[in-house]
Amino acid sequence: MKDPVKIGIVSISDRASSGTYEDKGLPALKEWLTSALENDITFASHLIPDERPLISQTLLACVHAGCSLVLTTGGTGPALRDVTPEATLAIADKEMPGFGEQMRQISLNFVPTAILSRQVAVIRGKTLIINLPGQPKSIRETLEGARNADGTLLVNGIFAAVPYCIDLIGGPYLETREAVCKAFRPKSAIRPA
Repeated sequence: MKDPVKIGIVSISDRASSGTYEDKGLPALKEWLTSALENDITFASHLIPDERPLISQTLLACVHAGCSLVLTTGGTGPALRDVTPEATLAIADKEMPGFGEQMRQISLNFVPTAILSRQVAVIRGKTLIINLPGQPKSIRETLEGARNADGTLLVNGIFAAVPYCIDLIGGPYLETREAVCKAFRPKSAIRPA
Protein backbone atom coordinates (compact mmCIF):
# COMPACT_ATOMS: atom_id res chain seq x y z
CA MET A 1 0.00 0.00 0.00
CA LYS A 2 1.29 3.42 -0.95
CA ASP A 3 1.79 6.08 1.73
CA PRO A 4 -0.72 8.95 1.57
CA VAL A 5 0.86 12.40 1.33
CA LYS A 6 -0.32 15.92 2.05
CA ILE A 7 1.19 18.56 -0.26
CA GLY A 8 0.87 22.31 0.09
CA ILE A 9 0.64 24.27 -3.15
CA VAL A 10 0.89 28.06 -2.94
CA SER A 11 0.46 30.43 -5.87
CA ILE A 12 1.82 33.89 -5.11
CA SER A 13 0.52 36.65 -7.35
CA ASP A 14 -0.96 40.08 -6.66
CA ARG A 15 -2.99 40.06 -9.88
CA ALA A 16 -4.26 36.46 -9.75
CA SER A 17 -5.19 36.72 -6.06
CA SER A 18 -7.17 39.92 -6.76
CA GLY A 19 -9.02 38.31 -9.68
CA THR A 20 -7.34 40.48 -12.35
CA TYR A 21 -6.45 37.29 -14.22
CA GLU A 22 -6.91 33.55 -13.79
CA ASP A 23 -4.35 31.74 -11.68
CA LYS A 24 -2.58 29.06 -13.69
CA GLY A 25 -0.04 28.04 -11.06
CA LEU A 26 -2.26 25.94 -8.78
CA PRO A 27 -3.84 23.93 -11.62
CA ALA A 28 -0.37 23.32 -13.16
CA LEU A 29 1.03 22.08 -9.83
CA LYS A 30 -1.96 19.79 -9.17
CA GLU A 31 -1.88 18.36 -12.68
CA TRP A 32 1.85 17.65 -12.61
CA LEU A 33 1.91 16.17 -9.10
CA THR A 34 -1.11 13.95 -9.82
CA SER A 35 0.53 12.66 -12.99
CA ALA A 36 3.96 12.15 -11.36
CA LEU A 37 3.06 10.52 -8.03
CA GLU A 38 1.41 7.16 -7.39
CA ASN A 39 0.58 8.14 -3.80
CA ASP A 40 -2.85 9.33 -2.72
CA ILE A 41 -2.45 13.11 -2.45
CA THR A 42 -4.34 15.59 -0.33
CA PHE A 43 -3.69 19.17 -1.42
CA ALA A 44 -3.66 22.27 0.76
CA SER A 45 -4.10 25.01 -1.88
CA HIS A 46 -3.53 28.73 -1.34
CA LEU A 47 -3.69 31.71 -3.73
CA ILE A 48 -2.18 34.78 -2.08
CA PRO A 49 -0.68 38.19 -2.97
CA ASP A 50 3.03 39.04 -2.92
CA GLU A 51 3.10 40.05 0.75
CA ARG A 52 6.13 38.79 2.64
CA PRO A 53 4.47 38.25 6.07
CA LEU A 54 1.47 36.51 4.45
CA ILE A 55 3.74 34.21 2.42
CA SER A 56 5.68 33.17 5.55
CA GLN A 57 2.42 32.71 7.47
CA THR A 58 0.92 30.57 4.67
CA LEU A 59 4.03 28.37 4.47
CA LEU A 60 3.92 27.85 8.25
CA ALA A 61 0.20 26.99 8.02
CA CYS A 62 1.07 24.27 5.48
CA VAL A 63 3.82 22.93 7.76
CA HIS A 64 1.47 22.89 10.78
CA ALA A 65 -1.26 21.21 8.70
CA GLY A 66 1.07 18.24 8.16
CA CYS A 67 2.26 18.89 4.60
CA SER A 68 5.42 16.90 3.84
CA LEU A 69 6.08 18.98 0.74
CA VAL A 70 5.14 22.58 -0.09
CA LEU A 71 5.60 23.95 -3.60
CA THR A 72 5.23 27.66 -4.29
CA THR A 73 4.94 29.33 -7.67
CA GLY A 74 5.58 32.98 -8.42
CA GLY A 75 7.37 35.90 -6.81
CA THR A 76 10.95 34.71 -7.38
CA GLY A 77 12.22 37.31 -9.86
CA PRO A 78 14.04 40.59 -9.25
CA ALA A 79 10.94 42.85 -9.31
CA LEU A 80 10.29 44.95 -6.21
CA ARG A 81 7.19 42.92 -5.25
CA ASP A 82 8.97 39.54 -5.69
CA VAL A 83 9.61 38.47 -2.09
CA THR A 84 8.88 34.72 -2.07
CA PRO A 85 12.51 33.66 -1.45
CA GLU A 86 12.90 36.07 1.47
CA ALA A 87 9.61 34.92 3.01
CA THR A 88 10.68 31.29 2.59
CA LEU A 89 14.15 31.76 4.06
CA ALA A 90 12.63 33.61 7.03
CA ILE A 91 10.95 30.39 8.25
CA ALA A 92 13.73 27.93 7.33
CA ASP A 93 15.47 25.50 9.65
CA LYS A 94 17.87 24.50 6.82
CA GLU A 95 18.52 25.86 3.35
CA MET A 96 18.85 23.38 0.46
CA PRO A 97 20.81 25.39 -2.17
CA GLY A 98 21.16 22.54 -4.67
CA PHE A 99 17.50 22.84 -5.64
CA GLY A 100 17.82 26.51 -6.66
CA GLU A 101 21.06 25.81 -8.51
CA GLN A 102 19.46 22.98 -10.50
CA MET A 103 16.29 24.96 -11.27
CA ARG A 104 18.34 27.75 -12.81
CA GLN A 105 20.46 25.22 -14.73
CA ILE A 106 17.33 23.61 -16.21
CA SER A 107 15.82 26.96 -17.17
CA LEU A 108 19.06 28.10 -18.84
CA ASN A 109 18.37 25.44 -21.46
CA PHE A 110 15.37 27.54 -22.52
CA VAL A 111 15.97 31.21 -21.66
CA PRO A 112 19.04 33.33 -20.82
CA THR A 113 17.00 35.22 -18.20
CA ALA A 114 17.03 32.12 -15.96
CA ILE A 115 19.90 33.78 -14.11
CA LEU A 116 17.36 36.35 -12.83
CA SER A 117 15.45 33.63 -10.94
CA ARG A 118 15.97 33.48 -7.19
CA GLN A 119 14.20 30.23 -6.29
CA VAL A 120 15.21 28.64 -3.00
CA ALA A 121 14.37 25.44 -1.17
CA VAL A 122 14.34 24.95 2.59
CA ILE A 123 13.43 22.46 5.27
CA ARG A 124 11.16 23.46 8.14
CA GLY A 125 10.72 20.61 10.62
CA LYS A 126 9.67 17.59 8.53
CA THR A 127 8.57 19.67 5.53
CA LEU A 128 10.47 20.38 2.31
CA ILE A 129 9.50 23.78 0.82
CA ILE A 130 10.51 24.63 -2.75
CA ASN A 131 9.98 27.88 -4.67
CA LEU A 132 9.19 27.21 -8.34
CA PRO A 133 8.92 29.58 -11.28
CA GLY A 134 5.56 31.14 -12.14
CA GLN A 135 4.75 29.85 -15.63
CA PRO A 136 3.11 26.40 -16.05
CA LYS A 137 5.61 25.37 -18.77
CA SER A 138 8.52 26.38 -16.52
CA ILE A 139 6.97 24.56 -13.54
CA ARG A 140 6.80 21.32 -15.54
CA GLU A 141 10.33 21.70 -16.97
CA THR A 142 11.78 22.48 -13.54
CA LEU A 143 10.12 19.51 -11.85
CA GLU A 144 10.46 17.00 -14.70
CA GLY A 145 13.66 18.14 -16.45
CA ALA A 146 14.64 19.27 -19.91
CA ARG A 147 14.18 16.83 -22.76
CA ASN A 148 15.77 16.43 -26.18
CA ALA A 149 13.60 16.56 -29.32
CA ASP A 150 13.31 12.75 -29.21
CA GLY A 151 11.95 12.86 -25.64
CA THR A 152 15.09 11.58 -23.89
CA LEU A 153 16.12 13.39 -20.74
CA LEU A 154 18.73 16.11 -21.27
CA VAL A 155 18.84 17.49 -17.71
CA ASN A 156 17.25 15.93 -14.60
CA GLY A 157 14.39 17.84 -13.02
CA ILE A 158 14.54 18.64 -9.34
CA PHE A 159 11.72 16.27 -8.42
CA ALA A 160 14.02 13.27 -8.95
CA ALA A 161 15.64 14.21 -5.61
CA VAL A 162 12.46 15.17 -3.72
CA PRO A 163 11.26 11.69 -2.57
CA TYR A 164 14.62 10.77 -1.02
CA CYS A 165 14.91 14.19 0.65
CA ILE A 166 11.48 13.64 2.19
CA ASP A 167 12.59 10.15 3.34
CA LEU A 168 15.58 11.71 5.07
CA ILE A 169 13.48 14.25 7.00
CA GLY A 170 10.98 11.64 8.20
CA GLY A 171 8.17 12.03 5.68
CA PRO A 172 6.10 9.51 3.70
CA TYR A 173 7.60 7.30 1.00
CA LEU A 174 6.81 9.02 -2.31
CA GLU A 175 6.53 6.78 -5.35
CA THR A 176 6.84 8.34 -8.79
CA ARG A 177 5.60 7.25 -12.20
CA GLU A 178 8.84 6.70 -14.10
CA ALA A 179 7.34 7.85 -17.43
CA VAL A 180 7.00 11.32 -15.87
CA CYS A 181 9.86 11.46 -13.36
CA LYS A 182 12.09 8.71 -12.01
CA ALA A 183 12.89 9.27 -8.36
CA PHE A 184 16.47 8.55 -7.33
CA ARG A 185 17.22 6.74 -4.09
CA PRO A 186 20.31 4.79 -3.04
CA LYS A 187 19.65 1.04 -3.25
CA SER A 188 19.55 0.81 0.55
CA ALA A 189 16.63 3.30 0.65
CA ILE A 190 14.40 1.59 -1.95
CA ARG A 191 11.38 -0.25 -0.55
CA PRO A 192 10.64 -3.65 -2.02
CA ALA A 193 7.61 -3.63 -4.35
